[in-house]
Amino acid sequence: MAPFLLAFTALLLLPIGGRDQMLMGRLAGRLGRGGWLLTAGWLAAIVSAAAMAWAGDRIAALLAGPAQAMLVAFALLLAAGELAWPNREAAPVEPTRSFFAIFLVLVARQVFDGGRFLVFAFAAAFADPLCAGTGGALGGGLALTAGWLAGSEALDKLPLRAVRLCFAAITLVAGVAVALNARGIIS
Repeated sequence: MAPFLLAFTALLLLPIGGRDQMLMGRLAGRLGRGGWLLTAGWLAAIVSAAAMAWAGDRIAALLAGPAQAMLVAFALLLAAGELAWPNREAAPVEPTRSFFAIFLVLVARQVFDGGRFLVFAFAAAFADPLCAGTGGALGGGLALTAGWLAGSEALDKLPLRAVRLCFAAITLVAGVAVALNARGIIS
């Protein structure tokens, strides 16, 4: 149950102001809040969370105790770096109305975002990819739904950069603590 709750919380909160949520808000503002757009978002959230949970489980199975903890630390540090990276993407000028194209773009953005790195880390740390993937998919889908509901105007008015930097700092501290614990420096 712990990997489910951790992944759910991480993917509900960490995508705030992320590339996928901002894209969803901009597309909803430009194309309208159609159910097809939300369906593409939920499918992308499910696919990306499942892929990262599966990858975390497969790679962790190859590693022993301390190496497994260092893998989790690296995933946390990668997530912190992605969260701190500025999101300076412009709104799509001529967005497609293709369900498959939007789905692919969302999956590509999600697979390499901070929240999915954490799904990877939780699946590796707890050896429970099903719970980590399910929690990640649910949290990620709800985060995209929030972007879909808010639209681009509401998202552009919020201090999302500051929120992402706070999440980056928290994730960085967690990554350093896990790394120090894995090395036996702290316990």
